[in-house]
Amino acid sequence: MQRFGTLSFGHYGPLGGGRQLTAGDMLHQAIDLAQGMDELGANGIYFRVHHFARQQASPMPLLAAIAAKTERIEMGTGVVDMRYENPLYLAEEAAAVDLISDGRLALGVSRGSPETVVRGYEKFGYTAEDPRGADLAREHFDLFWRAIGGEGIAERDPNSPFGAGSGLQRIEPYSEGLRSRIWWGAGSRDTAVWAGRMGLNLMSSTLVTEADGRPFDILQAEQIDRFRAAWREAGHAGEPRVSVSRSVFPITTAEDELYFGHSNEGDGIGYIDGFRSTFGKTYAAAPDVLVEQLQQDAAVMSADTLMLTIPSQLAVAFNLRLVESFATHVAPALGWESTRS
Repeated sequence: MQRFGTLSFGHYGPLGGGRQLTAGDMLHQAIDLAQGMDELGANGIYFRVHHFARQQASPMPLLAAIAAKTERIEMGTGVVDMRYENPLYLAEEAAAVDLISDGRLALGVSRGSPETVVRGYEKFGYTAEDPRGADLAREHFDLFWRAIGGEGIAERDPNSPFGAGSGLQRIEPYSEGLRSRIWWGAGSRDTAVWAGRMGLNLMSSTLVTEADGRPFDILQAEQIDRFRAAWREAGHAGEPRVSVSRSVFPITTAEDELYFGHSNEGDGIGYIDGFRSTFGKTYAAAPDVLVEQLQQDAAVMSADTLMLTIPSQLAVAFNLRLVESFATHVAPALGWESTRS
């Protein structure tokens, strides 16, 4: 585990006791948290994307703001639901954010998670044959992938007042190397193998769509192994990056104990999109115990990046303290490399 960061759902709404967290509050707090984490040397800040819900939905403006106000930290998504995206407009936005950040974008994309509405992507103007929209997501991704690679997309107009010419014109702006910073969110072994063949990085999901009695971390580590094998067999240069996400809470204060002292949960089994799936557990313990537990988590130790799912409703100060506690007491023992070192 060379890198760690946070993964936030960006929830907002009533907090109880008459308190309210607005969408504006959520966005401003995300920027403040990114700046604080950048100072601490954390490696990344990532956001879940869901539509028709009180949480982060359109991440590019937020990522651009973070890019402009930080120096070292990676910013990205986990993940953008390609069913909802205009692939060429997303290619333009991704390139712009990557250029603003000087190559610090880590854009996670995939078919996405189940939404709060039925076939919501149709309200965005897109239609799928597959009931889960997997065909639509891959179709949109294929065009996006071509566009960010600099491939010509549209025929130039020879009569254009902005410069005559012929041939195919690429999407602008173009960011060199952006393809190497695209991740695919995979919940199954087959999808992970596909991502490896394509030359994508892997964001292994918070669940795997297998449930054969083995622990979640073992199933996920097997998925990662298959992804890396597919990458090598496809002949891609270099090494792909792999991230996993976990709920990890170092308990160092009475407040931590109050919030998370009873949060230790084993792996869960459930159904998602009709697939029997295994969900990861929550880690909440004293730092020395966490080190032992995470060192025994096969997937955490196989991945190069760990995303800590954070309770964004508890605001910036609490989450910065959580990040600092992890960076001080846990991460160094797992192999972490600070951006400040």
